[in-house]
Amino acid sequence: MSADSVGFKIWGVDNVVYGPVELPTLVAWVKEERVTADTWVYSEQADSWKKAPQVAELQMFFRNRPAGPAPVLQASPSPDTAARLRPGALRRVKIFAEFSDAQLERMIEFMETRPVRQWTEIVKQGQHGDAMYFVLEGELRVRMMINGRETILVTLGPGEFFGEISLFDQGPRSADVVANLDSVLLKLSASGFLSLMQKAPDLAAPFLFAVARTLTARIRADNKRYRDSIHFARTAGQ
Repeated sequence: MSADSVGFKIWGVDNVVYGPVELPTLVAWVKEERVTADTWVYSEQADSWKKAPQVAELQMFFRNRPAGPAPVLQASPSPDTAARLRPGALRRVKIFAEFSDAQLERMIEFMETRPVRQWTEIVKQGQHGDAMYFVLEGELRVRMMINGRETILVTLGPGEFFGEISLFDQGPRSADVVANLDSVLLKLSASGFLSLMQKAPDLAAPFLFAVARTLTARIRADNKRYRDSIHFARTAGQ
């Protein structure tokens, strides 16, 4: 069996296993930063999971890189400008996974990075929203305060997003979002979204399609939970 035909699986930041893929595809993902030093990789030949730099076929690609995950931000060559986002970091967000480097470079022009400290309240329930956010690093919790007590609805990690409805109606937020850890977010404001549609419709179309596909999956999952809860309640009442 040639090295190129060996199958590999990748544990994504969204806790989904991708693959199997062959070595050339895996190498391409390393170069595109879809696979980083913190990514777990399964080799069918070795029948084991290892961090990417420990996989023999990938060691040469990590040899000259610093230890640890690739930083989301890189220093700008100009001392007068802020640190800029690495295009490869956007691939930590699932909806950008199929975008080319050139497309990611252009998308960055319409967004801004927002580092947040632990315990920061990013959005507040009831306040009118004007942006959506993508999680690049860290962890957030979506919560509602009911009778003075916190109810956690979901925990968000790298690759996930929230607040997308605000791009369309700027209505009140339905819940609070709070940083559990120091995090790095990517912000797309309503004005930035409008600019994206006007100046780069070729980017806006695949972006909207990817968002819609994710929202559809969420709706299907919510519908299933609703059906299951009704079935459980009716069964328990018999």
